[in-house]
Amino acid sequence: MIFSDRFTGKVIVVTGAAQGIGRGVALRASAEGAHVLLVDKAGFVSDVAAEAGPRAASFSCDLEESEGAAAAMREAVATFGRIDILINNVGGAIRMRPFAEFTPAQIEDEIRRSLMPTLWACHAVLPIMISQGGGTIVNVSSNATRGIRRVPYSAAKGGINAVTQSLAMEYAQHGIRVVATAPGGTTAPARRVPRNPEGDNAREQAWMAEAVEQVTNSTFVKRYATLDEQVAPILFLASDEASYITGSVLPVAGGDLG
Repeated sequence: MIFSDRFTGKVIVVTGAAQGIGRGVALRASAEGAHVLLVDKAGFVSDVAAEAGPRAASFSCDLEESEGAAAAMREAVATFGRIDILINNVGGAIRMRPFAEFTPAQIEDEIRRSLMPTLWACHAVLPIMISQGGGTIVNVSSNATRGIRRVPYSAAKGGINAVTQSLAMEYAQHGIRVVATAPGGTTAPARRVPRNPEGDNAREQAWMAEAVEQVTNSTFVKRYATLDEQVAPILFLASDEASYITGSVLPVAGGDLG
C-alpha cells in the first residue's frame, strides 16, 4: 500500500539501496513524495535511482569506512539541501557456520559489514540534523541477535540495537528520533552482489540450511516475510505517524523476538 504524499518535502537517505529491503524502501519513499538519495557500494544503485524517478539521486561509496559515510551525507546536503531521515540498511551475514569454525578475519569481516556502516552513517549525519533542529534515524537491525550459525553477525546486530537506544536517549534533546526494525528471514530476489563472494561449499550450504530451518521454525507463522512486509514498518517508523516513538527496536519477524 502506498500512502499518498506521506513524505512530501522530506529528504531521505537510504543506504544499501541497490537491492533487497533498501531498494524497496527507496522506491516506496519516492512514490510517497520524498526526495531520496540512494547510497550503495554497488554502482548499479544508479539504475534503481532512475527507476525511483526524478526526485531520486544516487551515490556510490564504501560505508564501511568513515569517509564514505561522511561523503554520502555531504552529497545529500549538496543535492537536496538537508537530511530529514536517514535509513541505515547496509548489512547482512557473509557466512553461515558454527562460531568455532569462523576465523578471526571472518569475524572481523562480519562486524565490519553489519555494524560499522550504521555507526559511521549515524556519526556523519548527526551534526547535520543537530544544525537543522531535528531529524529521524531508522536503523535496520535483525532478530538474529538470537540464532544459530551466524554469531558474529548476531553480535553486530546487537550493537545496532544498543546504538539505537543510546543515541535516542542522547539526542532527543536535539529533536532527533532514533528507532530500528529487527527483521526476521525475508524472501528476496537473487542478489546481484553475492552474500559471500567466495561461494559456499557443500558443508557451508548445509550450515546455511540449518540456519534457514531455525529461522523459519522460530516464527509463529512458519514462513519468511515478503519484502513489502519489511519495507512498511521501516517507513512507518520514519514517518511523522511515529513521532512519539524513539529508542524502540520493533521486531518484524512473525513473532520471533530474537
